[in-house]
Order: sequence, then structure tokens, then C-alpha cells
Amino acid sequence: MIQENFVKYIENSLKENWELPALSDYMGEEYRYKDVARKIARIHIMFEECNVKKGDKISLIGKNSANWAMTYLAIITYGAVAVPILPDFHPNDVHHIVNHSDSVVLFAGDVVWENLDEKAMPKLRAIFALNDFRLLVEGKNEKIKTIYQTLDKIYEKKYPGGITPEKLMIDEISNNEIGVLNYTSGTTGFSKGVIISLNSLAVNVRFARNNLPLEPGNNVVSFLPLAHTYGCAFEFLWPFSIGCHIHFLTRTPSPKIIVQAFHEIRPEVVIAVPLIIEKIYKKQLLPLLGKLSMKMLMSIPIIDKAIYNKINAKLTDVFGGNFKEVVIGGAALNQEVEQFLKKINFKFTIGYGMTECGPLISYANWDKTKLGSAGKMIDALEIKIDSEDPYNVVGEILVRGENVMLGYYKNPESTAQALDKEGWLHTGDLGIIDNENFVFIKGRSKSMLLGPSGENIYPEEIEARLNNMPYIQESVVLDHKNKLVALVYPDYDMVDAEKIDENRLLEIMEETKKEVNQSLAKYMQISKIKIHPEEFEKTPKRSIKRFLYTITD
Repeated sequence: MIQENFVKYIENSLKENWELPALSDYMGEEYRYKDVARKIARIHIMFEECNVKKGDKISLIGKNSANWAMTYLAIITYGAVAVPILPDFHPNDVHHIVNHSDSVVLFAGDVVWENLDEKAMPKLRAIFALNDFRLLVEGKNEKIKTIYQTLDKIYEKKYPGGITPEKLMIDEISNNEIGVLNYTSGTTGFSKGVIISLNSLAVNVRFARNNLPLEPGNNVVSFLPLAHTYGCAFEFLWPFSIGCHIHFLTRTPSPKIIVQAFHEIRPEVVIAVPLIIEKIYKKQLLPLLGKLSMKMLMSIPIIDKAIYNKINAKLTDVFGGNFKEVVIGGAALNQEVEQFLKKINFKFTIGYGMTECGPLISYANWDKTKLGSAGKMIDALEIKIDSEDPYNVVGEILVRGENVMLGYYKNPESTAQALDKEGWLHTGDLGIIDNENFVFIKGRSKSMLLGPSGENIYPEEIEARLNNMPYIQESVVLDHKNKLVALVYPDYDMVDAEKIDENRLLEIMEETKKEVNQSLAKYMQISKIKIHPEEFEKTPKRSIKRFLYTITD
């Protein structure tokens, strides 16, 4: 266990940054650190009066917001266990998670609450509205409504004249305690509750504080889902521990809204997923780079540098123009996009993590990272590649250390499969390392296909090429009768804009298949492209759920 205590990080930040702005709903209400402290204190009193015990599970579901963040902090600093649930989950899945986690209280956003059924969650003692903390449902034989109505008086008695930094006292909670149960469907199709200790949260916060460039008062835009460890750790917990001002995009963030927010808020660090970067590259940069005049200019040695600088400036402006670094994680970045960003000297870096590590596994600053890598193993972890030559032969990535999960909640079989007897977490990812512990990810072991002569085929490599082609939004490459078939979801915005009919679209896909195959080894070539009529279903990390898709004919 590390020395730095997670709950102390939160308490110290509240006291040290009392008057600074802390949380804002984009184009909405702003809360200073002292306001957050007041809200946490009130929620703690509510828990105490309702006899919520340390270690009790409390579910939390809703879009990113200041109230979501304050509720999460109140749960953990009370000594209870937060169970964050993605608002996009089907109501039946929400009911299942609330019940499976043994949650006793639920905080729900209004939009989500409309589709939930309290009778399907019989163990809950209370349900509160996340939007304004009103009591929605009181459990049988409970007196929570009465307590709720006297909350102001109890608060005034405990903090006469209001709370101050001197009066703020949060009970010490060991890092050994469980902080979060994080449910994610992952890529296996089964939702498992990842048990994340406070020590894991502390490791992620400590590493970010020591290695990423933020200072008190800096701005952060939060648009990744807070119910997922990546967005929660690096758009919320780490900047909050420093004294930053976090701006939550409270609705589903379209690229247009995200870019608008970046321009207005001008964040000092941008946390992103590959999908956003790849869309900007494909929609804004590729058409420009594909022009004949541009190609001719870029072939001239001195002029090409000036053009690259101009493109860099344009791309930097998209993200507000004030950032020290764009950190990309959650999935693999398209190789072509990565090489181009490197060529124009864009300030970006790629990290690697998974929910089971809360999430960070590897990272390096933008000016120290290596092309094609996902950063360097963090200081709290050991790494091992399960192959005879970890520097050259691809094998499963195994990690062990301070921020690895404690297991899957009430699921010893899955825990035993993921964590071996020596404490190594089997990530399910394939890769190699170099002599400086930089990690190079080659794919998912579960998605790897075997070629006709036993070759290892990583469908992600083929999909990356397909996804860069015109008229293709996304793709999944599957094995069908020992042949590779690509399911393709077209870019219907482009198709509709150019008035392309179905027959012409099929012709384009055939031409695309031939063009992509020219750049692939024979054993990796696609036999057929099939149109998929709708966007592929994805995990919280925006990875396609491959297991849902098969070729039937």
C-alpha cells in the first residue's frame, strides 16, 4: 500500500482551495471548493441519520454533472462504496447492477429515473434525485422522509454558522478499503463488478500529479463518462485533488459541442479517446491533404514544414489552443493518424489502461513517448510479456502491483481467470516491450485470428485501414469459413451528401476491398465486404463488442 491516502487527497484539496472554483456544469451553475465541502457534509449527515454503514454500496447513475461528482466524493469520503453506472445502460441492466452490488441507496438522474422501476430493486432503502437531491422513493419501514425534512437543522447544529476549512473533518479511511465497484461489460458480453480499492485510486491520482502538467486553478473539460474509470480518474479525481476547475458537459457531447467548449474554456490538458481524434483527422485533415495542389507543395522539402506547422496550429486551435498535452486512451489509435500527428509535431501522447487497474497501466509525456507505443509502465506496476522473447515475440501482457483490482464482485471464477496465484493480472491484451519498459500493444488475444498457415492476424490492423477509406465510418473484421469478411458501417453523411445509391455504394465497397488488399499480406486480405446497416454496439471505452457479430452466409 502506498503512503499517500486517497481520502486525504480530497480533504486537503477542499481545505487548500476553499475559495477557488471547483465544479461547473457547462453553461450552468458553478461551485467553489467550499460549496463542494458543504454539499459533502450534508450528504454525510444524511447517510449517518439514515444509518448507512461504512462499506455499504451506493449506486450512482446519471450524465456527467457537478452533482454527480459531489455525490461520488461524498460516498467515498464517508467510507461507503460507490457503484457508478453508465446512463446508457438498459434499465434491466441497471436493475441487475443495483441488485447484484447489494446497493442500499441509489442516486439517479431525472432522465434515467423515468425508465427505472423501483419494484425491480427491492433491496434499496432510498432513491434520491441526482438533479436536486430530493427524495424519490423511501423504502418500507424507513423514516428517511422525516430525516430529510430536518436536515437543515441537523446541519446547522453540527456546523453552527456554516462549515469552514477548520471545521471540515473527514474520518481517516485506509487505502485498503474498497472505494468503487465498477461494472463494465468489457468485450466478453458479461457485466462484472470490478473491485477497486482506495489504494488503486490513490496510485492513479499520485502518478498523474507527479507526471502530468496541471496546476491549481487550471481548467479541465470533462466529457468522457464519469462512470468509467478513465474519465473519472483523469478528468475528475486527479484535477480535483490539485485544485483545478472542472467543467462538465452535462449532455451527450457531440463533436460540435466539445469543440465549442474547448474554445470557450481553453483547458490546460485534454483527455480524449481515439474516436474523436480520428474523426477530426478524417473529416477535416484528410480532404485537405488529398488535394493535388497540397500533395505537390508537401513534396517540396522546405515548404512541407511550413504546411505541417500550419496544420498543427489549426488542430491545436480545435482543442482550445491552450493545452500542454492531449492524452489519448481507452482504445488503440489508428496507426496512420498517429504517424501523421507525430509528423506535424502535435502535442499528443497515448496511454494504456483498463478498468481493472483503475485504470492506468502505462503512459509517457508527449515529448518523451515513442512512436507506436502506449507509453512506459507506471512506477506502481510490474510488467511481464507471456512469450519466450518479450522484446520481439508478441505475448499476453501481464501486470502486477499497487493499483490492480482486488477481484470481481461475487464472481470467484472470473477472478481466478484474470488474477493468477502470483498476483499477475492477465489483461487479455497482446504486445511486446522494449528495454525501457515501453509497451507496444498488438491487439486483443480474444480478437486474434489464425491465418491459413497459422499466422497471427490482428483484425484491428485491417480495420484501421478500412476506417481510413472514404465512405466508411467503422468496421469489424471476422473469420467466416477460414476467410476474412469485413462488416462495414458506411459513413452515411457522406453517402447522402453525394446522393450515392445502394448499387453504387456496393461498387465502392468492392473497389475499397481491392485497394485495401493491395497493402495487406496475402493471409490478411479480405474476401468480402458486407454492409452493416447501423452503428456497431460498443463498450464504455468505445470498443466494438465483437462477440455480438457473426457472418451468417
